[in-house]
Amino acid sequence: MGWQTASAAPHAGRPDIAVDRHWRADARRAVEYSLAFVGPIMLLDWCSGGLTLPRAGLWVVLGFAIFVISLPSRVTAGDGWLAVRGLMGERRVRTDALVAVGQNGGIAVHLVLRDADGRWLKLDRQVLDANPLVWHLIDAGARRSIQRGTLRHGRHVLQELADRIDGQEARAVLMASGML
Repeated sequence: MGWQTASAAPHAGRPDIAVDRHWRADARRAVEYSLAFVGPIMLLDWCSGGLTLPRAGLWVVLGFAIFVISLPSRVTAGDGWLAVRGLMGERRVRTDALVAVGQNGGIAVHLVLRDADGRWLKLDRQVLDANPLVWHLIDAGARRSIQRGTLRHGRHVLQELADRIDGQEARAVLMASGML
């Protein structure tokens, strides 16, 4: 599965934790989508003379719904664990005690990880494509799961993911060095 060792990106003074480095920009984009919807609608409603307090409240609620739908989950990984935090709370699995890894979806592919304690989470594969340090920590934990014999389903999913991410990283290195 590709990665051997590497240090994770620092997070709040903890070098053993990696976070989705694009989350803040994606969260900012969710706010922008919401405002891009609410602002013009309220302006048009106000200009037409139809803006009332209940209608303004409706537009704000719809804008908040757009924000909630477009806000990505926050992904954090550490040595032996992975957490995905959304608006409804946090899900966490032990990557060093995985029992199954699955993949679902056609266009937006998600990984589903389940650990020996019965906990599970769903993770957008694009987060791993964009954050090799998060992938490294998941991969290291999955390797320990394989060594301990807990990972019974999904090795092929992890291998395909490792091949994909390693290929992307190799291409990036070659492009940066001018060899591609």
